[in-house]
Amino acid sequence: MQSFAPIKEKLFPAAAAKQIFGLIGEELSLVEAEFQDQASSNIQVINYLGDYLRASGGKRVRPALLILANYAVGGTGNADNVIRLATVMEMLHTATLVHDDIIDNADVRRNRTSINARFGNHTAVLMGDWLYMSAFQTSLKERSLEILDILTRLTRKMTEGELIQMTLIGSLSITENDYFDILRRKTAYLFSACCEIGAILGGATREEQTALANYGMELGVAFQLSDDILDLTSDAEKLGKAAGTDLLEGKLTLPLISLLQKHPELKPRLEKVMLDGDYAHLTREELKERLDTNGTLNEIKLVAEGYVDRARKSLDVLRESEYRSCLEDTLGFVTKRNN
Repeated sequence: MQSFAPIKEKLFPAAAAKQIFGLIGEELSLVEAEFQDQASSNIQVINYLGDYLRASGGKRVRPALLILANYAVGGTGNADNVIRLATVMEMLHTATLVHDDIIDNADVRRNRTSINARFGNHTAVLMGDWLYMSAFQTSLKERSLEILDILTRLTRKMTEGELIQMTLIGSLSITENDYFDILRRKTAYLFSACCEIGAILGGATREEQTALANYGMELGVAFQLSDDILDLTSDAEKLGKAAGTDLLEGKLTLPLISLLQKHPELKPRLEKVMLDGDYAHLTREELKERLDTNGTLNEIKLVAEGYVDRARKSLDVLRESEYRSCLEDTLGFVTKRNN
């Protein structure tokens, strides 16, 4: 079977990327090698699909957070167990993307055909399941009940988030509380787990462990808020996937929840977009203009910056180091990225 050459992606904007790769570039290379090893099998089709997924690239934000958190508490970030658990987090993330694309009928992921679109839903479901089980098998090598508890709680919350979201598909009555509950379960808990596990592996104090878990949670919320803005304002080439799809899939995100609070008269038109699966009755350009002119986008950005500020404050318990500085710089990436 053919092999796939990895797609090189920017991990962060230029300045942050330079600093992070200068610090943990070697460690992230070890994660790539470990991912290749853990996603391999004596079953040929699994090797083929694993190669396809790895070649799709990815920002590798989650393993980077685990490694940085580990170093920030005085750990050895290139130790075998740190690289192994960083890889586990990327495998769990990849598995969720595979399953999400099936649920959303997504055709593109990271600028290439999604695994479900190319190989079919049945194959994609099984490959996602295989990645989940492989990740847990790898994590067992650590022999840590605390880490296993975090991982099992995490996967349960991610699944619950997807199920809750499915019950609200097509609903225009979703509240901000509903939105943030889903967001935390589907996105932020994974960021939090990465930082907390990195801290545990680094021998952190309980205060440091809690602080880094909180940092990851706040960062994860800000990250997803930024993603939701980009879905409405960016384009497919920059996003690496189809743009404007959340509304087409019947998902109301915070910018649109806020917009409807100000302009309830838009409700029938937004409902028509969701029902028809296109922007014929309310174009993305008009939607973006309304979000801009009434200040909604700026309001959501300020909400995201509030989470960033709280995440930054969580780092106060850590001693000064280049790794703590790097975690702080990552917060700037969240609010300033454009893809």
